[in-house]
Amino acid sequence: TFDLGALRWNKIIICTDADVDGFQIRTLILTMLYRLVPTLIQEGYVYIAESPLFEINCKEKTWFAYSNREKDSIVAEIGQGKKITIQRSKGLGENDPEMMWMTTMNPATRRLIKVMPEDAELTAQMFDLLEGDNLQGRKEHIAENGYKFLELADIS
Repeated sequence: TFDLGALRWNKIIICTDADVDGFQIRTLILTMLYRLVPTLIQEGYVYIAESPLFEINCKEKTWFAYSNREKDSIVAEIGQGKKITIQRSKGLGENDPEMMWMTTMNPATRRLIKVMPEDAELTAQMFDLLEGDNLQGRKEHIAENGYKFLELADIS
């Protein structure tokens, strides 16, 4: 009985920490939405808010980096010999309102990823594999494909 036309909003934004726990929570929320109201995903109403991993300060200016690669690029852009402070971002629950506005809430500056599965059947199979009861299948999938995502892993 879900009626897309009865919605009073145009986006669902999933906002989780930028660590493995946050990614797991994000996956669980996406799985729930996909199982209960797949139309929201299929019609482009679901977004993921990217949370920064690092806050980089130099003099009076602040940059936010969303990956190690982006952090390295910003540091290189600032240049050698300058006093730079790099701070690992806290979880979203520890950010003050100004920080949340700058990084996650402000429509002009936030980074959103639109969730749009290209193949609904393949997506359903992947959710079943990653979130379902087939432990052996999940282990095999991770063993075969995990290396592709090592550079994205937050190992520090």
